[in-house]
Amino acid sequence: MNRPIEVLSPAGGRPALEAAVRAGADAVYLGGPRFGARAGAQNFSREELSQAVRYCHQRGVRVHVTVNTLLKDSELPKALDFVKFLCSIRADAVLVQDMGLLSLIRERAPGLALHASTQMSLHTPAGVKLVKELGIKRAVLARELSLPEIKEIADSVDIELESFVHGALCMCVSGQCYLSAMLGGRSGNRGQCAQPCRLPFSAPGGTGHDLSLKDLSFIDSIGELSKAGVCSAKIEGRMKRPEYVAAATAACRLAADGKPVPRELSSALGAVFSRSGFTDGYLTGHTGREMFGTRTREDVTAATEKVLSGLRELYRNERQSIPVDLALSTDGGAVCLSAACDGRCVFVTAGLDPKAPIYNSIPKERCVKQLQKTGGTPFTARDITVPEDGVPLPVSELNGLRRRALDALLEARGTVKPIPFTDMPIPSPAACQRPRGPLPLRAVLRDPGQFCPEMRECEAVCLPIETPPEKLSALRSEGLRLILDLPRAMFGRERELRGLMERRKDQGFTEYLCGNLGSLELCRQLGLTALGSFSLNITNTPALAAFEGLGLESAELSLELSGREISGLGAGLRRGITVYGRQALMLTRNCPLCNSPRGCLGCKAPGALTDRKGKAFPVLCRERGKYGVELMNSVPLWLGDMQEELSCDFGVLRFSVENSVECGEIFRAFRQRTSLNAAYTRGLFRRGVV
Repeated sequence: MNRPIEVLSPAGGRPALEAAVRAGADAVYLGGPRFGARAGAQNFSREELSQAVRYCHQRGVRVHVTVNTLLKDSELPKALDFVKFLCSIRADAVLVQDMGLLSLIRERAPGLALHASTQMSLHTPAGVKLVKELGIKRAVLARELSLPEIKEIADSVDIELESFVHGALCMCVSGQCYLSAMLGGRSGNRGQCAQPCRLPFSAPGGTGHDLSLKDLSFIDSIGELSKAGVCSAKIEGRMKRPEYVAAATAACRLAADGKPVPRELSSALGAVFSRSGFTDGYLTGHTGREMFGTRTREDVTAATEKVLSGLRELYRNERQSIPVDLALSTDGGAVCLSAACDGRCVFVTAGLDPKAPIYNSIPKERCVKQLQKTGGTPFTARDITVPEDGVPLPVSELNGLRRRALDALLEARGTVKPIPFTDMPIPSPAACQRPRGPLPLRAVLRDPGQFCPEMRECEAVCLPIETPPEKLSALRSEGLRLILDLPRAMFGRERELRGLMERRKDQGFTEYLCGNLGSLELCRQLGLTALGSFSLNITNTPALAAFEGLGLESAELSLELSGREISGLGAGLRRGITVYGRQALMLTRNCPLCNSPRGCLGCKAPGALTDRKGKAFPVLCRERGKYGVELMNSVPLWLGDMQEELSCDFGVLRFSVENSVECGEIFRAFRQRTSLNAAYTRGLFRRGVV
């Protein structure tokens, strides 16, 4: 892609929108009344969205609209109706996360540009290849990628890539956080995150806020990102004030144009919002304690009125950035002025008064000077054509002619043809009949040492792919059906993992548990059987159908569905739910236990974070962080004594910190349908999420 990198700015409301456009954004992203990942932003009504798109298109700025939350079956009709509206006002792109919605939009509006939200957790070449196959035009990459990893994706897939360059940095990989949902019923995957990670969670030797990272800032590296293959530099901040949007946009505009960012602008940007400064740790590959930070009193008070008023100057006036060609001519008894840009041309005329005195005529040089006065508009005069003898008009009439021509051109630029959208019904979900008899079980183990004799009754046992082959072979020799668990985090490890999968395939292992789109695509490429894990975030019937079409043999449903919602899903792909286990709350690349003077603690056993109430949340490190780190819930989910309410094809027992004896006790309790003799939670099975 040879075009300059795009500056993409957030717009939580109309003031921020105008700040972004006037400060130099090439594009903005914003949300409507529902279905956006920032429900707490001001957002836009439909009428406001229509006005916003028109305003931006008049000024040559593209508009991307977020429809990037997970959806339930009952919400899909309204979400599609909203997308239909976006087609009618010709939004430039729609961001999506939900695979069901993606498949429905592709059928109904193939001409609509779709962008894969960062909520899709895309961080490998294979994952990006898969979404391109599904009709995605642009992939918004995970924030945790390093510069070489971004380049690897760009070199592997011919698709537009978008990367965050400034703003808030979550501890968790986007789309993989269930902390807010589990602790308070507010789903980050549905735009309702309550940010509990910013509360005290303590690691040994840490600061006490060991899930809170500094904001990221890669503004100084925008040129390198562009060379690596990124086409869009994205600023986070749809919930932030217009002054922040203007400062970040202006800084990115300069960097994208290859110009230095003045020290005073950088200082003002840090003052208007930061968390103990900024970090570029992921981009440079330098993770650890230096990336952690909180919003301090000093950070808050730095945004003085002097700083804010200075930043308002960045967007006080229109940005005159659209070249316009103006041509004056006389035709009998009238003067005509044409205004043209980007293939659009308008004409306005003024009649001549034959009785007007000759001194009212304007010479050529004065005509040019008057036509150059485009202040107060987004236009700047480029080529001006005027008759050699000037025009026989008063200056006031020429000025009026110019104003009318530019107003007409602005109006024409805001007029667009709708994107075709074909109405078609969403198929009503056919009832899914649960099989009779005891619920089939699958056991997911962290280590083969957790295996217990009771697991021989399971329909399958799942172990990490990196488990030594001799241990896998020993279990297989007992007649067990073994599934190999692929990492949910594969940053920079795809080639290595693909090689390991090929070796395991040669050893006879053909079934793999996939928790992200990248691992699913690897299975497709290698001709292996893929089974979906909970982190594919399947929450509706069309998503089940979409994944079945991609070759999944079965799928574990999202942790965020209630029992009633699970039972309402339509027939099709064989599905299961977690019936026991400490639920994963976060998937991170930077281990929270590294926020100590010692850095990585080299944990031989699972460590833990402690919250402000004294509850311990285990931290599981896979292959010393090579395949990511998981924060687990403080107590396990237990549905073993509620089996009459489980409307699924199989149950999943997830074992994390348990030993083999404890695993056996849990298995027996499930078969006996009794309560656990320990603290547990029902998770979201009863209450679901908002």
